[in-house]
Amino acid sequence: MFYKFLVLVLILTTFSLGSAQEKPQTFTAQGISIEFTAAPARKGATQVVAGEEMTVRFKIADTSGVPLSNLRPVAWIDQHQTKDPIDPRVCREKVQAFLQPSFSSRPMLDLNAYFILALNNEPNISVIDPLSGFGGSKLYTLIPLKSPGEDWVLTEDNKRLYVSMPEVNQIAVIDIPTWKVIVNVDAGATPTRLALQHDERYLWVGNDNDTASGVTVIDTATNKVAAQLKTGLGHHEIAFTDDDQLAFITNKQTGTLSLIDIRKLALLKDLKIGSQPAAIAFSSLSQTAYVANEGDGTIAAVSAAKDDVVARLQTDKGVSVISIPTAGHYGIALNTPKSTAYAFDLSSNRVVQTIPVDPGSDQLSFTKQFAYVRSSGSEFVTMINLANIGKEANVTKFPAGQRAPGESLSRSHAAAIVPAPEEGAVLVANPADKMIYYYTEGMAAPMGSFQNYKRDPRALLVMDNSLRETARGVYSTTARLTNPGAYDVAFLLDSPRVINCFEINVAQNPNGPKTVDTSYKIEPVTKQGVARVGERFSFRFKVVDYKTGAAKTGLNDLTMLVFLAPGVWQERDLAKPLDNGVYETSFIPPSEGVYYVFFQSLSLGLQYNQSMPLTISAAKP
Repeated sequence: MFYKFLVLVLILTTFSLGSAQEKPQTFTAQGISIEFTAAPARKGATQVVAGEEMTVRFKIADTSGVPLSNLRPVAWIDQHQTKDPIDPRVCREKVQAFLQPSFSSRPMLDLNAYFILALNNEPNISVIDPLSGFGGSKLYTLIPLKSPGEDWVLTEDNKRLYVSMPEVNQIAVIDIPTWKVIVNVDAGATPTRLALQHDERYLWVGNDNDTASGVTVIDTATNKVAAQLKTGLGHHEIAFTDDDQLAFITNKQTGTLSLIDIRKLALLKDLKIGSQPAAIAFSSLSQTAYVANEGDGTIAAVSAAKDDVVARLQTDKGVSVISIPTAGHYGIALNTPKSTAYAFDLSSNRVVQTIPVDPGSDQLSFTKQFAYVRSSGSEFVTMINLANIGKEANVTKFPAGQRAPGESLSRSHAAAIVPAPEEGAVLVANPADKMIYYYTEGMAAPMGSFQNYKRDPRALLVMDNSLRETARGVYSTTARLTNPGAYDVAFLLDSPRVINCFEINVAQNPNGPKTVDTSYKIEPVTKQGVARVGERFSFRFKVVDYKTGAAKTGLNDLTMLVFLAPGVWQERDLAKPLDNGVYETSFIPPSEGVYYVFFQSLSLGLQYNQSMPLTISAAKP
């Protein structure tokens, strides 16, 4: 979806405003009532200020007050242009423009955004904004940790991130709206693997320690240890039943599987599961936990209803990774030494296919159509078509970098390949290249890459910052505006179709830098904003004084920066002055997509981040 690419492009004209946050605003139409609020995310703050996170919330109900769930609202923030409230007609025109790849109409801030989080080999986490930092760093922020993180898990509402730090025996609890560690929780000896229950009441921590092996259970409401349970020895993997009644804990050295009653936080029984149980996955379809035993090559199927092994699937010694796609009928296990993947049927509990993969294959990730296999011994990622499992194997590959990930000493149990918010796309961390690659299904190679600024990315998370239903009928997200001023919040609900523009007043941040008054805007002369891939596209524009409306002529230092969303390709060029204050520039789009064009003129004091970008769509010839 087009607007999923758009994130936090803040090019704002400064206003002087410092009033307290206004009361909720309500709009009613088509039998729908929408209550809008924008509040500071920082605890104790009373008003939205420039440079700090705010929580944007839409409470949607019918006119009788019944909350409306499972909706797909979208919203954008744009500069308010007049002293009067926005006209409904102008609001509708804004929404229509934002929905389409327009050459000249772009919002200041898109509330349908995402961030890329990289768990680094250093004691920190990179937060990368795919579009911000055009012409400069895309590093949104860097979260320091007490020691390098090993595993992590994000809450469903994107408010909390938990990171295990084995070197200091703690779990870092990170507040996402402020991007800060709020507490480091003592979590037993060598806390490694993390798992969050479906209801998110407890965070489970595997303690991989020779003398104090087991699991630590942390109450997420208090960030206190609720229980420490001894299981068997060795590395622990963790899974839960869908109803959060039962937890499964593997004990690799002991060769057992511990079943724990979650309500009582008490051990129910230990099952002799096999030799060196290395991985576990729970199937909602069969209500069965599948345990991969590295030492003997078996996959043990443990029924949640019977609390016992109901089947054993035979593969080869060395099977150590297992995963099941959501709503899938098949599971996949990996044998790293033999470079083999096994597909097994969840209904019949039998292996139905053996698939060759690259050397050192050690991780599995899924999109709706494919299983992605990361191999530490190869720069290629293997894709297995899920629709062809059980039939003739349909396997393709693409290079995710120049070097094999195993050339880096960086290791993590967390995923190095994760789905992007756009359907049919993934992000791949390659620590050997110190890069993050963006791949779209159907392509022979990644569309582009993101730097991790000389840091080895151990693992990735995608934090989708678009509007999410955080409570029944309540849709919210967090955002940050860099400049003070008055803004319109354009809201669209497609069915029933409801459009309205709300208002936000952002105060000057007394602790932040003073903003620079921008007196010029870029006004396109070329009306057609569709280019052809591989063909030079020329466009013309004017630099117009906001106050007088006059075009600025004779600029010899006017430069263009164009990049392909989500920031994976860019090019700079000097604009050519023509007659009557018109300037011309051009570029050749290398691939399909949405391109953003920013402008800079040092003689005018105009920086790339102070002009409204032009938007160009590129399609195949």
